[in-house]
Amino acid sequence: MHEEYDVLIIGAGLSGIGMACHLQRELPEKRVAILERRDAIGGTWDLFRYPGVRSDSDMFTMGYDFRPWMSPKVLAKGSQIREYITETAREYDIEKHIQFGVKVVSADWSSGQQQWQVSTLHEATGEVRNYSCRFLISCAGYYNYDNGYLPEFPGFEQYKGQCVHPQFWPESLDYRDKNVLVIGSGATAVTIVPAMAGDAAHVTMLQRSPSYYLNAPSYGKLLRALEHLLPKRWVYRFARSCNIGLQRLFYSGAIRWPEVMRDFLLGQVKKALGKDCDMRHFTPKYMPWEQRLCVVPNGDLFKAIKSGKTSVVTDEIESFTEQGVQLKSGEVLEADIVITATGLQLQTFGGMELSIDGNPVQANRLLSYKSVLMQDLPNLAFILGYVNASWTLKADIASRYICRLINYMDAHAYTVVTPRAPEGEASDESAMNTLSSGYIQRGNAELPRQGHHLPWRVLHAYGPDRQMLLDTPIADEWLEFAAK
Repeated sequence: MHEEYDVLIIGAGLSGIGMACHLQRELPEKRVAILERRDAIGGTWDLFRYPGVRSDSDMFTMGYDFRPWMSPKVLAKGSQIREYITETAREYDIEKHIQFGVKVVSADWSSGQQQWQVSTLHEATGEVRNYSCRFLISCAGYYNYDNGYLPEFPGFEQYKGQCVHPQFWPESLDYRDKNVLVIGSGATAVTIVPAMAGDAAHVTMLQRSPSYYLNAPSYGKLLRALEHLLPKRWVYRFARSCNIGLQRLFYSGAIRWPEVMRDFLLGQVKKALGKDCDMRHFTPKYMPWEQRLCVVPNGDLFKAIKSGKTSVVTDEIESFTEQGVQLKSGEVLEADIVITATGLQLQTFGGMELSIDGNPVQANRLLSYKSVLMQDLPNLAFILGYVNASWTLKADIASRYICRLINYMDAHAYTVVTPRAPEGEASDESAMNTLSSGYIQRGNAELPRQGHHLPWRVLHAYGPDRQMLLDTPIADEWLEFAAK
């Protein structure tokens, strides 16, 4: 089969549905299709099903700008986020444009036809499906859905208990009255540990090094009160505006006054756990926001630790044993179940192969233009959200920029746009260089590059990004336009 569209979107997660909604709002005449590998809407929020899975950003800024999150629930469950995305797709009549179970294998730009030729596989049937489009937009995120990251642990094959990676959580896993060992200290581990603590006999979080924690409320009581005084939409617009500013202030403050922010965050932990807590397990070796903060809603992790149902161990694994792990300190941790919350593997454009007129292109050697387009790749955009703020803040303005760009091209009868970077602009940094997190450092070579100067430099800042993407003229010296 072969189908032709004006715009082809890869991925029906938070970014893909948002992109489709913006197109529906601003360019309703365009023929649009969304190719989604999974069998449901939601992307990340459909994939991850581990206990307690939730947002680690407030939902007022994680919700779409055009469809505000209208609940005082500040940090939402994964199922609630999935429902929100699905309801948004339904409200904007996007569901009819989605083709499920379709894996995008490759995309080749045809200069003669001025189209992307996209080859896919319908995985349930093995059917090869081909598409063509004028504009291709990757909303597939930045990590590999097929494989999470699992270090090569010595003696791993000896372990006789059950081992689970959070990315592939089995629905039937029974951890009641079991001793559980969670390896990791990032957002996933910090979510899983308190969620399992209630039913498990004991949960141990084993970390090589601590992370920073931000104790935050999961429910906005003030917002609920304001709903009785003001129109509901005003209340949540106000909450969104306030939190955008607070996020930026918190991040900028951490960069400018790292010692002050460090003392504040560690002080929160001391207050929550009491004066007798061993701060060795909660004092990172790096400064705040060199890696993403771990949000602890209503202090749930600290409550689990204080209850005695959870413990934190800071050490490295010497080897797995039949019953658990032996640490380099000599201590042995026995466990019925081991959860390897060891992170993600990064991947660009959902793993599809790119080429121009049959010549392979390595996207990880190209610069990103305004963090939306790609150097030397015609009519191709990608959406990566923020890693130092809510993902959707960037996804929203990137989607609006793409709509602006397509409208501009239509108004001037252009059919092709290609960013061209100046000589010597490339740096060694990836488009996600702002964090030193392990998963980003491991996958750094897989990501698009960035340059030394704007618009090739990645800002990671909502205000300047918004101005660059929505207020500055579309045409500049770096964009090459062509017509048939």
